[in-house]
Amino acid sequence: MKAAPGDWLMIEGTHLSDRKRHGLILEVHGPDGSPPYLVRWDDTETETLVIPSTGAHILTPEQMKQTHSH
Repeated sequence: MKAAPGDWLMIEGTHLSDRKRHGLILEVHGPDGSPPYLVRWDDTETETLVIPSTGAHILTPEQMKQTHSH
């Protein structure tokens, strides 16, 4: 998984009861865009250091706009 500051981390969840979350990637701490990422979550405005796992993917700012414009 590769990201850059300004990209969005989308967590889809692995169970039906899991909620979808998305957060703005503020910092990339791994080499060449790899995790961990400092993320500001939209639902809580909190910032956490995240190592994404199953059910996570990266969207560019352009892809995020397209996702939310539908």
